[in-house]
Parts: sequence; structure tokens; C-alpha cells
Amino acid sequence: MKIQRFSFLISLMFILGFNNMACGQENTAQKFKKLQWLIGKWQRTNSKPGQSGYENWSKVSDTKLTGKGVTLKGKEVVFVEQLELSIKGDDIFYIVTVTGDSGPVNFKLTAISKDAFVCENPEHDFPKKIAYTRKGGTVKAIVSGNGQTLDYEFISSALKKN
Repeated sequence: MKIQRFSFLISLMFILGFNNMACGQENTAQKFKKLQWLIGKWQRTNSKPGQSGYENWSKVSDTKLTGKGVTLKGKEVVFVEQLELSIKGDDIFYIVTVTGDSGPVNFKLTAISKDAFVCENPEHDFPKKIAYTRKGGTVKAIVSGNGQTLDYEFISSALKKN
């Protein structure tokens, strides 16, 4: 009798554990929805003296967001990057294309929460990691690799107008 109870309990624990594991995992589309907070215009707040910058993000589809990062010196554009977050297969990628570079660079999403995400490409020279964190109407983007770190701080343009 004790053996039957023990076997029953082990089986029950296995079934419940597997059920929780299956229900607890998010699919790629559910993870991608967590990135919607990025949509909008973000003004850079920590530019070098005489410079300014922004990122604009928009939704193209349920599987793709596109962005544009711009750095200005006065009114002159000095740096532009085309940005994309998209689902490819079972993964999410942050794709960066810089004017004048040989082509896009893919960073695979490695962590995500409702207010943050991290993308990595260990093979790229710099950066190797891109991390965004939202706190209220502000966003901090950190690009890092090879002992270097660059911080980009942004405020939502909607907040800046108020």
C-alpha cells in the first residue's frame, strides 16, 4: 500500500511539474509583445555638449518593430543607424544597420522582462551586448563589449512636451 501511494505521489508530482513547466513558458510571439513599450520617439538626454540625438520606433507588424537612431551636431546629422527588432524562426533579433557599414549586424535576444531586454552577438567586434531598460518614461540603453561601455539615456518625447 505504501509503495502504491509513493508511486502515485511521484506520478502526480511529475504530471503537475510538467504541466506548470509547459504553461509557464512563453512563446516567441508573447515575448515579442513585451517590446511594445519601445514604440514612440525617445530624445537623448546625455549627449555630448553641442550634440543631440533620438531614437524613433514604430510597429510594422506583430513580428517586427523598426527604429532609427540619429545623432546630431547642432542641426547636422553626424550618425544614423537603422534599427529593427523582429522574430526570425523561434528567436528575436535586434538588427542594426549603420550607414556606410558593410551590412546589418544581428544581435540575438537573450533576456526579456516587461521593462527590459538584452541582445547579444559575441562574434561582433563592438558592441557585443545591447541592453535596454525602461523606468517610467525614461529608457537607458547600454552597449558594451571588449571592456568598453557606452550609455544612452532617453526620455519619451511625449513626456518632454509636458
